[in-house]
Amino acid sequence: MTKTMIELREVTKEYNGATRALDRVSLDIAEGEWVAVMGPSGSGKTTLLNLLSCLDRPTSGTAIIDGADVTRLTAHQLTRFRREKVGLVFQQFYLVPYLTALENVMLAQYFHSMPDAHEARAALEQVGLGGRFHHLPSQLSGGEQQRVCVARALINQPRIIHADEPTGNLDAANEQIVLELFRQMHARGHTIVLVTHDATVGALADRVMRLEHGRLVGETKGNPDKTRFKVAPATYIETVSFEKS
Repeated sequence: MTKTMIELREVTKEYNGATRALDRVSLDIAEGEWVAVMGPSGSGKTTLLNLLSCLDRPTSGTAIIDGADVTRLTAHQLTRFRREKVGLVFQQFYLVPYLTALENVMLAQYFHSMPDAHEARAALEQVGLGGRFHHLPSQLSGGEQQRVCVARALINQPRIIHADEPTGNLDAANEQIVLELFRQMHARGHTIVLVTHDATVGALADRVMRLEHGRLVGETKGNPDKTRFKVAPATYIETVSFEKS
């Protein structure tokens, strides 16, 4: 029987007691499932992802993630839970500008347990950035910066990956590389929740959920044409393991 990784029940999020970003959202996401969340701007997609990532709390309702009722956790417990369970990939990258690619990945290790330069180098090599260890974010292309984000998100081997428009700032070639990395994460059993405006990206998921005005209005099965995202060179794909040596 497949385990439920994420369970929301009647989750509502209000701001300033008036603006309702999410309105009684209930959903279940299975362990190892890839779910895309789609909807127009202002529909509540990022708010939902922030709640699932333990970056914010619901105003009401229950959120159970990997067996823990995160609505009952203290701020300190939420921070620890997020560090141990969740990997985050952002559209805007959020790399520290004065740290190198290697140091940005090691920073995630620092907040989780202990930095390990060998593991961080291996993670960057496995996303095709073996020659970019000592480059600052300003010296990397958008696609390279996003791949640093993927390495950073996976370095602590989280069970859940949350991504907010991870290809929104990328050209077609880098989009394909990053999406192939997500396919590899999915194949290795990570639970993925990915927010996107792009129906083609959404179709790669197992399920597509649609939000409108803060409400979950429907869902469809994904219909991935995975050959569309066959990427060369294959070393970006075939070596991605992120297992600790």
